[in-house]
Amino acid sequence: MSVVVLIGAQWGDEGKGKITDFLARQADIVVRYQGGNNAGHTVVVGEEEYRLHLIPSGILYPEKMCLIGNGVVIDPAVLVAELEYLQKKGIATDNLRISPRAHLIMPYHKKLDEVQEEKKGQNKIGTTRRGIGPAYMDKAARTGIRVVDLLDRDEFARKLENNLEDVNFLLKRVYEVDGFDFEEVFNEYMRYAEILRPYVADTSVILHEALEAEKKILFEGAQGTLLDLDHGTYPYVTSSHPTAGAACIGAGIGPTEIDKAVGVIKAYTTRVGEGPFPTELKDEIGQHLREMGREYGTTTGRPRRCGWFDGVAARYAARINGLDSFALTKLDVLTGVETIKICVGYRFQGEVLREFPASLKVLTQCEPIYEELPGWAEDISGARDFSDLPQAAQNYVRRIEEITGTRVSLIGVGTRRSQTIVREEIF
Repeated sequence: MSVVVLIGAQWGDEGKGKITDFLARQADIVVRYQGGNNAGHTVVVGEEEYRLHLIPSGILYPEKMCLIGNGVVIDPAVLVAELEYLQKKGIATDNLRISPRAHLIMPYHKKLDEVQEEKKGQNKIGTTRRGIGPAYMDKAARTGIRVVDLLDRDEFARKLENNLEDVNFLLKRVYEVDGFDFEEVFNEYMRYAEILRPYVADTSVILHEALEAEKKILFEGAQGTLLDLDHGTYPYVTSSHPTAGAACIGAGIGPTEIDKAVGVIKAYTTRVGEGPFPTELKDEIGQHLREMGREYGTTTGRPRRCGWFDGVAARYAARINGLDSFALTKLDVLTGVETIKICVGYRFQGEVLREFPASLKVLTQCEPIYEELPGWAEDISGARDFSDLPQAAQNYVRRIEEITGTRVSLIGVGTRRSQTIVREEIF
């Protein structure tokens, strides 16, 4: 297998950064294909912790080529800051390439995100207010500004002037806030243009040549399946497609090129922001999972809502993405929990549901049907083979496989690269 898509199979924050970093050692190219800096990947290498938002985790390997595909929306200010952050830490960024077709997040996108979210009041989505949604809205409305435009001074000026005319009217007349000054935005973005110019290249061509040369390629998704614009818990979703199929559109390759899809899941479930969450725990166990798992957003710092593993949602993610296997993370966080529950179905108005419902109204009223399994007290952070795990931990993993109908190929038992059990090679 030479082309692998790695996606989140829950509501995001599954530990994709660590798994991407772990698999990147075998890959030649690592590709980010959707989302924006609303994503956050934390990677621990030795004693050093790296927090990434736009640049693929493969950047920590100096010999790997890293691509930001056309499906990503890029905040140039964040990308430039991230490049400087890595360079200060001694990480080379020479092998990064950015698609000229990727859309830009502009200052007015962030302002619109903020005022629109505030206006919703109790009906707010819970966005990161990073301007991701408004940027994708402009993309769909065909008023977006792309990286290729940023590199053309006259074209950028023309599009920015046109957009500010409409946006400033909206901000002042509807939301009663100040608009943006053309010269200020233009000059700021021209500075970014010169910094980013050396990194811009046709990433689709690079991928095509790599495929012809039979290179190993890893596609790195952001967010998670249940936040997908079509298949997630709409409207409490992101503005792009974190599912495996989006890798083709977001990077510019054909679907026949993908060899394997791997979903990342936590040994429990978390989500950030608003929306239904059937297995959510609002008790001391939920708090225990949050603290032991350090469940606070990499991008926002927001505490994540925590709950038991949801087998219905995981089985749905496996089907939607055509998953070949799961990478199970944070199994070690469950150590010390005396009795562990797994959701195997939902109960809705006396009916048992085995499939994930489309209706948010239904999902909100669903009660999880649990199975209980004995926990374990042994420290598993040093386990490097499946047989090293306590029997109760092995049984838990096997039960997840049975419920979801999907093999668990990798198991994370800590934050470091070395704390990964390989049951099946991915590449």
